[in-house]
Amino acid sequence: MPSRSGRRQESNLVAYIVLGIGGLMMIFPFLYQLSASFMTNAEVQSIPKQLLPGELRWENYVNGINSFPFWEQLRNTTVFSIIRTTSQVLFCSMAGYAFARMRFPLKNVTFAVLLSILMIPGELLLISQYQIVQSFGWLNSMAGLVAPGMVSLFGTFMMRQFFLGLPKELEEAGRIDGAGPATIFFRIMLPLALPGVSALAVITFIECWGAFLWPLIVATRAEDMTLAVGIASFTGEHQTFYPQIMGVSLLIMLPMIVLFIALQRRVISGLAFAGMKG
Repeated sequence: MPSRSGRRQESNLVAYIVLGIGGLMMIFPFLYQLSASFMTNAEVQSIPKQLLPGELRWENYVNGINSFPFWEQLRNTTVFSIIRTTSQVLFCSMAGYAFARMRFPLKNVTFAVLLSILMIPGELLLISQYQIVQSFGWLNSMAGLVAPGMVSLFGTFMMRQFFLGLPKELEEAGRIDGAGPATIFFRIMLPLALPGVSALAVITFIECWGAFLWPLIVATRAEDMTLAVGIASFTGEHQTFYPQIMGVSLLIMLPMIVLFIALQRRVISGLAFAGMKG
């Protein structure tokens, strides 16, 4: 009869095998994209599917970058992501702190209404958002890109949960020392909420970097598009060069992969801490 430690080792082995298979299935599309970025167009479209290139064609990356306004769209994507991330971190932190710590009429009702709006698909709000942006004359502009997403309900909820987990004694000590609400928030509570702020910033930046639907609607000129939209429109009239698309897509993903790997502990710890408070 197998011992308890032997059964535990067998169960761990099964878990590792299952997780390994699942991980391979998830990473396989990325590995194929990397391989396809060095192929010819004929190799990518070959049947049966070819998994490895005949030779490495680094020119696919150069030709892909030169085939559309890559640098202008990279600038647009960077500015768009930075502005939205900064504004969401600031406004969501302020709103989350207000719902967590401050008292005002109908606070719970207002927060419940905001949470209910989270259940509405964002696509249903696109027409009204587009009409508002159009009325301001912000089409094909950075203002039109960033305006609808300068604050998010998810970020407000997340920061509220985080502030609920901080001790109230710190605020009371600040009030005893004569600090006002703004001083308490910016100089005491916000620095303590750095793990939550970091998690929100990383999540928001990655989301903005890959945002597609809203930039597609509000920016119609190539020089005003973000990279996600530029890649989607990177098709020829008679032929689409898939290796170039694969290569440029990898270049776009690389900064986000590095960012998440570098800050994944902060993201996980921030989300875990916020999830412990109801």
